[in-house]
Amino acid sequence: MAPWAPERYWSAIREERARFAAELAALPPEAWSAPTLCGDWSVEDVVAHLTAGASTGRWAWLRSIAAARFDADRHNARRLAEHRGPAPADTLAGFRAVVDSRVAPTGDLWAWLGEVVVHGTDVREPLGLPGAPDPEAVEAVAAGYARRDFAVASRTVAKGVRLVADDGGFRAGDGPEVTGTTLDLVMAMAGRPSAVARLAGEGAPVLAAAVARRQRG
Repeated sequence: MAPWAPERYWSAIREERARFAAELAALPPEAWSAPTLCGDWSVEDVVAHLTAGASTGRWAWLRSIAAARFDADRHNARRLAEHRGPAPADTLAGFRAVVDSRVAPTGDLWAWLGEVVVHGTDVREPLGLPGAPDPEAVEAVAAGYARRDFAVASRTVAKGVRLVADDGGFRAGDGPEVTGTTLDLVMAMAGRPSAVARLAGEGAPVLAAAVARRQRG
């Protein structure tokens, strides 16, 4: 799949943010402190992180990462704290305010679409929410993740296997085959063990071992 034109990426990013914001608005208050698939982050932490990403341009990002001594975890923690409101309703309001934002630290728009697709799934899956990202957006993220490491070590994780979506046309890589939904392949490349467990094929153990190494590292 060839990369999209910038306008299509931005349109998809906006649609995914709007869809996710609508789902968040229906959450009961206690759900905002629930765990997600994203490490130690709660639902509210994930939402604040997405707001931070949509509010930080290139130079602000460079200043922030330099101030954090190029420690990505420290940088993310500072930006998350900045965009986490006094209450979940405030955090949601902050996220709603950036639904239309076209601010990003770099021009790697497939990766910023991936942020919304992956982190939306990080919240939906453990909470059992029925929503899902648009299949075309998921396929665009899968293609980007297979091409290059960026926000996540996706290409490194998938090295040595052939990824084959069983619900669409996504194919990438060489080696023993790994099959699953396009979204599960994306989440696996993003290092989510729950998605890896749903994959099949001779290459699935190879991919699982790569994700486990990233988790330990």
